[in-house]
Amino acid sequence: MISRKLISSVLGLSMLSLAATGCGTATGAAVGAGSGAAVGAGTGYGAGKGALIGLGVGAAAGAIYDITKHNK
Repeated sequence: MISRKLISSVLGLSMLSLAATGCGTATGAAVGAGSGAAVGAGTGYGAGKGALIGLGVGAAAGAIYDITKHNK
């Protein structure tokens, strides 16, 4: 069985690479999903539920960031 630590590190590295190259919405969604999964797993709430919540919040924040940066 693959350990949570290994999954977390691989997910973190993939999120970092996406953050360096992607647009704000995709980056926000990826970072939000990764951090939400980590927090959910750490608190016992559930990695899946945390990832879904983080995905939504991160995508919204990334879209808002893109809109405000585009208008300047």
